[in-house]
Amino acid sequence: MPKRPKRPRDANLLAKSIVDIATGEVEDEEPEKDEDKGKNPHAVALGRMGGKKGGKKAAANMTAAQRKERARKAAAARWKKK
Repeated sequence: MPKRPKRPRDANLLAKSIVDIATGEVEDEEPEKDEDKGKNPHAVALGRMGGKKGGKKAAANMTAAQRKERARKAAAARWKKK
């Protein structure tokens, strides 16, 4: 699939490119997602299935104190980013 050309920054050129796309003179195609390149779709689906279950399963096997400690560390990590 060919890459879509970048949109011009100039307002007049951008307007012309939009009109060209609308009139069918130029085709506008969706670019591929970066995360899908070179990955096996079946492996991606299997990984997602396990990822959706992982947090709930881990929390079910923890004590209340362990869950509290993990939540404290997660909150600290979120605040540290800002």
